[in-house]
Amino acid sequence: MHIDAHQHFWRYTRAAYRWIPDGILAQDYLPADLKPLLEASGFDGTVAVQARSTWEETRWLLALADAHPWIVGVVGWADLCAADVTEQLAYFDAHPAFCGVRCGLEAAPAAPDVPRADFIEGITALTAADLAFDLLIRPSELPLARRLAEATPDQRFILNHIAKPPIKDRVVMPWATDIRALAAHPNVACKVSGMVTEANPDGWQVADFASYLDIVFEAFGPERLMIGSDWPVSLQAAPYETTMRIVENYIEHLSERDRAAVLGDTASEWYRLGVNA
Repeated sequence: MHIDAHQHFWRYTRAAYRWIPDGILAQDYLPADLKPLLEASGFDGTVAVQARSTWEETRWLLALADAHPWIVGVVGWADLCAADVTEQLAYFDAHPAFCGVRCGLEAAPAAPDVPRADFIEGITALTAADLAFDLLIRPSELPLARRLAEATPDQRFILNHIAKPPIKDRVVMPWATDIRALAAHPNVACKVSGMVTEANPDGWQVADFASYLDIVFEAFGPERLMIGSDWPVSLQAAPYETTMRIVENYIEHLSERDRAAVLGDTASEWYRLGVNA
């Protein structure tokens, strides 16, 4: 089973999605829009990831998963610093598609690379619920993510978008050093996603991604990497099929087992999707 491990849905309003710029993203993106793109590219299922920091959106995404069985997982939102975080997670964890949480990292006030104590407690609640945590970070936050992974070794972390390195500037350091340090922790996996929107908006080439792909494949290995489209955000830079083909072409030389890992097995294992990828 081939799984797109990272995409979004929304019913657009400016008030609800203030982060969305004017243009191609400022409209509805729903399962009926994505399904033909999946089928044309040979993907069987998806993991829908939160785009708003609200319980309401998480409930809506889970309802979409009920209506569309090919939405095999939902990464929702929760306030991990809240006193009732265990109750929040229990409410959503009753749904079989609920597979993880994404929210911003919280650092200690006087130490930007040290996680807040109550945030670590929230991560511990995630571990108890057997849920993954999606790391949505920029390169400057990689040391904080590393400290978090080190502090909670039993928690599964999934880095989004290879941490959004400055591909358009063709800069790899210190991102590469920090990626390798994070990947040294076996409780961290990585989504090979979100690259096209970090490349030159005036015209990128496939070769622009080669050094970044080389580094994450060397650091994590295929068994801890998963393909993701970041659709519809990726439409700002490329059509769906073009985005996916960047990674598909890169892994053509790998063994069948390693290709299967990147195209679905890793997502199934790390998100506990309950499907045979």
